[in-house]
Amino acid sequence: MPNPKAPPPEDPKKQSEKFADLARELECDDDEAAFDERLKKLAKAPPAPHPKANSRDDA
Repeated sequence: MPNPKAPPPEDPKKQSEKFADLARELECDDDEAAFDERLKKLAKAPPAPHPKANSRDDA
């Protein structure tokens, strides 16, 4: 026996419209230059130091 479908929401906005509305509400920036600038700051972060692995040759 098939399951009955849930009724459609009262506000039938597309998911993409909901996403865009939320992005505007959160004051997200869609400027590519601003994104690149922030990405460069992240990319310049030094890598985390790796702990030395115990080698059998050291023994």
